[in-house]
Amino acid sequence: MTDKPTNRLEGSVILIAGAASGIGAAIARRCVDEGAKIVCADYGLQPAAELAETLGPSAAACQCDVTKADSARAAVEFARQKFGRLDGLVHNAAAPSTSATVVNLDESAWRHEIDVGLTGAFLMSKFAVPLIAAGGGGSVVFIGSQFGRVATTRAVAYCAAKAGLIHLAKAMAVDHAPDKIRVNSLSPGAVATTRLLRRFADFEAANAGLGPAHLLGRIANPEEIAAAAAFLLSSDASFVTGSDMLVDGGYATR
Repeated sequence: MTDKPTNRLEGSVILIAGAASGIGAAIARRCVDEGAKIVCADYGLQPAAELAETLGPSAAACQCDVTKADSARAAVEFARQKFGRLDGLVHNAAAPSTSATVVNLDESAWRHEIDVGLTGAFLMSKFAVPLIAAGGGGSVVFIGSQFGRVATTRAVAYCAAKAGLIHLAKAMAVDHAPDKIRVNSLSPGAVATTRLLRRFADFEAANAGLGPAHLLGRIANPEEIAAAAAFLLSSDASFVTGSDMLVDGGYATR
């Protein structure tokens, strides 16, 4: 169970990359519930548009390939044209993870995971930060993972991308504090999204398999991660920057 949404994001415009499903969609819904206007950006336009339609006039959708500079730039420009400003960026885009060691991981799979998860955050920030700064500041949130802190088996590209994302947030926090832009990462544990269904038959099986690795004995639901993201985007986190917020049910504590 998560806390009740407030109006603390009233008047804010937030661009979410990787918004069409899972954690990204939950963040979009939470931000609209808290009063924000949302741009749902995703590689697939149709699912992003379908989500935006369910969210009403406070949401709009655009296609975005975060690995391409022109596409990242266009998504930021779409937000400016649609809503007139930008106050927050959430980078949630992530490629499907390839199960492999460094010895047998194909180079193209390595590059794709790094390009989407890490280079994508760089490119989205490259074009979003000046617009956020022009409006007087705001917040950038990168969705990381507990595996940016602790390693797991056969996930070298995923672990590397998420670790890089955490430190990218720290470096950007240093650079853009004078612009009144806070930059943080948010690192969930296992979350009940369709991503897990590539490995488990259903969410019950996922919870049975992965829940015991978390101190709280279960996996998270996307709304719990969205609540933490909304906090980082809001003025309630006005003194929080350069941090990695673990929302992992105690996984990394073990």
